[in-house]
Amino acid sequence: MRAVGMILAGGNSYRMKELSNKRAIAAMPIAGSYRSIDFALSSMSNSHIQKVAVLTQYNSRSLNEHLNSSKWWNFGRKQGGLFVFPPTVTAENSYWYRGTADAIHQNLNFLRDCHEPYVVIASGDCVYKLDFNKVLEYHIAKQADVTVVCKDIPGDEDITRFGVVRMNEDGRIVQFEEKPMAATSSTISCGIYVIRRRQLIELIERSAEEGRFDFVKDVLIRYKDVRRVYGYKIDSYWSNIASVDSYYKTNMDFLKPEVRDYFFHQYPDIYTKVDDNPPAKFNPGCEVKNSLVSSGSIINGYVEDSLIFKKVFVGENCVIKNSIVMNDVYLGDNVHLENCIVESRDTIRANTYHIGEEGVKIVIESNERYVL
Repeated sequence: MRAVGMILAGGNSYRMKELSNKRAIAAMPIAGSYRSIDFALSSMSNSHIQKVAVLTQYNSRSLNEHLNSSKWWNFGRKQGGLFVFPPTVTAENSYWYRGTADAIHQNLNFLRDCHEPYVVIASGDCVYKLDFNKVLEYHIAKQADVTVVCKDIPGDEDITRFGVVRMNEDGRIVQFEEKPMAATSSTISCGIYVIRRRQLIELIERSAEEGRFDFVKDVLIRYKDVRRVYGYKIDSYWSNIASVDSYYKTNMDFLKPEVRDYFFHQYPDIYTKVDDNPPAKFNPGCEVKNSLVSSGSIINGYVEDSLIFKKVFVGENCVIKNSIVMNDVYLGDNVHLENCIVESRDTIRANTYHIGEEGVKIVIESNERYVL
C-alpha cells in the first residue's frame, strides 16, 4: 500500500478512572488475549502498510513492552518496520507532547524521510477491522485533501465522547464538531484519517508556528471549509473503549456469537503478542456458561457471562457473573463478583463480595504483586 501509518497512542482519559493508572488506554486488555492497539496494528498490517509509527507518552511502559517486537504484526522487514516514538528532549525542544498535532510535529522527520505519498492516521483506543486500501481508493476518487472514516451510531450512545460530522450528498464534510454538548447528527468520526504526506507536513508545520497542538480542532475543523475534507462511512463493528462503560460493553460484546465470529473466524485476522501459556484448566465441579476463558487460567468455581483473561486462578465456590477479570488475578475461595472489572495482578481475598449495583464496579486491592 502506498501509505505510511501513524498510531496516536499517548493519551489518557479521565473517563477510564482507575483503569488507566497502570497503563495507557491503547494497552488496555481486550477479549481475553488482545490489547486495544492490536486492532489498529492488525488492520494496517492486513492492508499491506509496511511502515508504522506509534506515538506513545502516558504510562507507556506496558505498551512499550507489548510493542518490543514487530514480528507479531509482520512489520519486521528490511523495508519498513514498526517504530515507537515517545517524547524526546532535543536541543530545540524539551516539551512533552502537548496534543495530537504536536506529537506529529515532534516526529516530522520520520514523515520527511518516508517515500510513501499518503499517511494513514489512527487512534490506538478503538476495536475494529478495516481495509485501508478501500479508504485510500475513496480518498483518491474524491480528490480529497483529507478523508475521515465515519460511522452512524445508535441514538442511545453517548455522542458527547466523539467528534460529530455532517456530510452533504457527495460525502464532503460540511460540519464537524468535537465532543458537542448537543449533536445535530448521529454520524461520528472514528478517529481514522487519510491525508497526503506532503500536505500533512505543511498543515502540521503551520499549526506549530501558530501554537496550535490539536489535530482535530486545529487542523481538521479549522480547514474543513478551505480544504476538501470527505467522510468514508463504515457499517462494520467499531467501538471506542475510552470510558469504563464503553470498555466493559466492548468486552462483553465478544460474548455475542456474531462478534466472536467476525473477529476470530473471518479473514483478515487480528494479531497480538503471544504468551507461551498452557491451555485453560477446568477442574471437576466447576461450571462455565457463555464466557471467554483465556490461556493459563485455572477455574474451580462458577463463571457466567464473563471474560477471564490470562493466568487467572478462580478458587473454590467462587461465583463470577457479568464481570471482567484481567490478567494474572488470584481469586480466593468463596469470592462473589457481579458487574465488576477486576484490575490485573491483584489477589482478591477469600470470602469477599463485590457487586456493581449502580453501574460497573472497579475492584482494586492494595496487594498488587507487580504492575503491568
